[in-house]
Amino acid sequence: MAGETSALNDFALLFLSILLEGAPFILLGTLLSGIIDAYLPASWLDRFLPKNRPLAIMLSGLLGFVFPVCECAVVPVIRRLLRKGLPLSCAITYMLSAPIINPVVVISTMKAFDSDLGKFAIRKSEELNKYDAAFMTSSRLLLAFILTVGVGLVLMKVRSSRVLKTKVYETLGEAKELEEQAAAHGPVKTDHPRKIRSAMRTTMHDFVDTTLYFLFGVAVTAIFKAYVTEDLIMIFKQSDLISVALFMALAFILSLCSTSDAFIAANFPAIPAAKLAFLIYGPMMDVKLIFLYSSVFKVRFVLLLAVSLFIATGAICLLWVR
Repeated sequence: MAGETSALNDFALLFLSILLEGAPFILLGTLLSGIIDAYLPASWLDRFLPKNRPLAIMLSGLLGFVFPVCECAVVPVIRRLLRKGLPLSCAITYMLSAPIINPVVVISTMKAFDSDLGKFAIRKSEELNKYDAAFMTSSRLLLAFILTVGVGLVLMKVRSSRVLKTKVYETLGEAKELEEQAAAHGPVKTDHPRKIRSAMRTTMHDFVDTTLYFLFGVAVTAIFKAYVTEDLIMIFKQSDLISVALFMALAFILSLCSTSDAFIAANFPAIPAAKLAFLIYGPMMDVKLIFLYSSVFKVRFVLLLAVSLFIATGAICLLWVR
């Protein structure tokens, strides 16, 4: 009885501590997403990118620092960008990279892996060993950039009709034409109160949606640390390859928001390569994203992308962390 009470106390303490650490970052991320959705003209990105396609793809991989959106909000944005004429390769690169390569995720990852954000102190534990918060955060950004730009470069020669759903492909350029027609009639007065209401509605919707997934992930993590036996934990530690694959599968199933997933990864017993794979693969591909992506892209392409990213992410993380 005493053992059960102790485990329950550990669960409650872990659940609340992880929840209170991660919730502010979910709120910040969804607030930025709502503001961008209401105020950013989608055609601006198309005008901003250089004409050189490989350079445009690389720049698209960094746009999350300027226009940070989580994976829950990026798909509707991509649909609008494609309709306004943004090249497919640039759109997919931004879609995959923005949930990881953005300032909110940088801060939350640093905070999750190191409680002392200013000192970058190395945590003294077997799990992180020599890998401190600065290493984990910078590795997450760098490897995500390499992977997402790589996807964009591969898709540079692929025709949009082979990737996009028919109804989406047929609307390409439609919004751009409407925007040009509206511009020809002179500037339109901005309705700021309406835009603010729209931003707040988007923020509330995204916050509720992502918090539900986050609560599920926090509960799984707290149960794992409070109740799971050492024998089961050893499954994650017996082989680097198995650990990385299991953690990417876990990221896929949990479907966490990238603004808070680092708090889950930091509290799981795993090698650094597995934690990196969790932090990189999850924001690019998970259960909810399969359905969201399928609203824009053909199902065969989505499944091929999921498998390719799984293999590429696992391989690069195992090679990177030795």
